[in-house]
Amino acid sequence: MNTAANTAALRPKTTPKAGGKPGGIGRRLRQQKMLWLMILPAFVCTLLFSYGPLFGLYMAFINYQPGGPFLESFFKSEFVGLQWFEYFFTNGDFWIIMRNTLAQSLLSLLFGFPAPILLALAINEVKSGAFKKIFQTVSYLPHFISWVIAANIIITLLSSEGLVNKVLMLLHLTDEPIAFFQNGHYFWWIIASSNTWKDMGFNAIMYLAAIASINPELYEAAKVDGASRLRQMMHVTLPALKPTIVILLILAVGGVLNAGFDQQYLLQNDLVLQYSDVIDTYTYRYGLQNGMFSYASAVGLFKSVVAFILVLTVNRIAKKVNDQSLF
Repeated sequence: MNTAANTAALRPKTTPKAGGKPGGIGRRLRQQKMLWLMILPAFVCTLLFSYGPLFGLYMAFINYQPGGPFLESFFKSEFVGLQWFEYFFTNGDFWIIMRNTLAQSLLSLLFGFPAPILLALAINEVKSGAFKKIFQTVSYLPHFISWVIAANIIITLLSSEGLVNKVLMLLHLTDEPIAFFQNGHYFWWIIASSNTWKDMGFNAIMYLAAIASINPELYEAAKVDGASRLRQMMHVTLPALKPTIVILLILAVGGVLNAGFDQQYLLQNDLVLQYSDVIDTYTYRYGLQNGMFSYASAVGLFKSVVAFILVLTVNRIAKKVNDQSLF
């Protein structure tokens, strides 16, 4: 009897509700205060540099003319509504800019998206640890070269006396040097290939990290079943990379209007301007060089809205088709 009484006394008098959060938010904040302090700098930077400038989007709906204190001239400018958007859609530049932007982005996506996947698979198959490290390091280096240096390398290689023309003439593929930077039809391919070369190695890091997380027992089971290295790659490695591939593809498609700025600005000239001018160089020229700040803001806002819609659309399609999505 005494034992039963003692057991009953030790039992909790109240039972916590199912799904409840013991201690509440305040207690958890106190317990995790060091973690919140660690994330505070990133949180502040996000507020300042990502959300703070959003009030400037109002400039796309006014006729802003700089003069005097910024806030005074900003908020007292004439409200014009969608006038700048209408001007962008109706003038002759819209279709040229969109053609160049989509062509360069889609070509870069076509070549640049599968390239790091293939590179990661190739690096994963290398047996020698020393050679694998050297190969990885060499493939990463172009990413850390500034576009100023990379553009000069590309211009030198593709010049009339450059290595590319010499090889083409040596192989009798052409009788005379090709003027790559005097013919706009080549510019899209130059941008796509240079983007692929520069970012392929760095982008492969994410796929290599995903490959490293694959359970080695899956490869052992495949070997027992008699699968070759190619079949292991097709039936073990690639399925494990599927979630990473889907997420990165969603982000890549969302940035299809972000064709770049540095490479176009550094590689273009007046002879290829009809093929090199994209949204970012267009907004730079009109916004900073011509002083049409409201017009440039409207073009930039248009690009951001389209990118947002593309991310939502592709994410929804991926979720329905493969049950893989970003959110």
